[in-house]
Amino acid sequence: MTTRAKLFSVTPADWVPGPGQGRWTYQEYAAIPEDGHRYEVVNGVLYMAPSPSSNHQDIVLAIASYLRFYVKSTGLGKAYVAPLDVELSYGNIVQPDVFVLLNEHLDQDIGSRIVGAPDLVVEVASPSTARHDLSEKLQAYGAAGVPEYWVVTPDAHVVEVLILDRGTYRSLGLFIADDVLPSQVLPGLPMTVEQFFS
Repeated sequence: MTTRAKLFSVTPADWVPGPGQGRWTYQEYAAIPEDGHRYEVVNGVLYMAPSPSSNHQDIVLAIASYLRFYVKSTGLGKAYVAPLDVELSYGNIVQPDVFVLLNEHLDQDIGSRIVGAPDLVVEVASPSTARHDLSEKLQAYGAAGVPEYWVVTPDAHVVEVLILDRGTYRSLGLFIADDVLPSQVLPGLPMTVEQFFS
């Protein structure tokens, strides 16, 4: 496979010159020449993801807008949107669609990237990224200690809220329509699922 091939799912980027799969760190990742592609590293493996669809980006912007307004108006922290590197741990560099840092963790924002686990991560799981979001990335987020992980499924208009419980994610359920999302990181968040898709 070459970088010119059309990607339909997240795939290991074996063709990119570097240290070899399983040995990528932030230093090698940051040295990849800008080529218009979106890369992430999970467990030292370099992955490339397909470009997101316009619908995916519309949902990402809606979520980011609501979260940004809420955390700013309540003074709880800051919301961020991809592309922005998050170095979860050694050999794990991701670009979550949307994430939140609470005030006590804003020192993790060092300008060039976020170092450490965000307090809340949201991934919009398109058909091309769902398997990766629910396997490799879920494990990386859990191992890094991300306390809350939302997985948004656009086609079904469903949001699953996962919370970290003794090192393993536990689902609080699947939420639809006018369900209010039961965030433990942002208690009192008045956000309903339908707001993401309107």
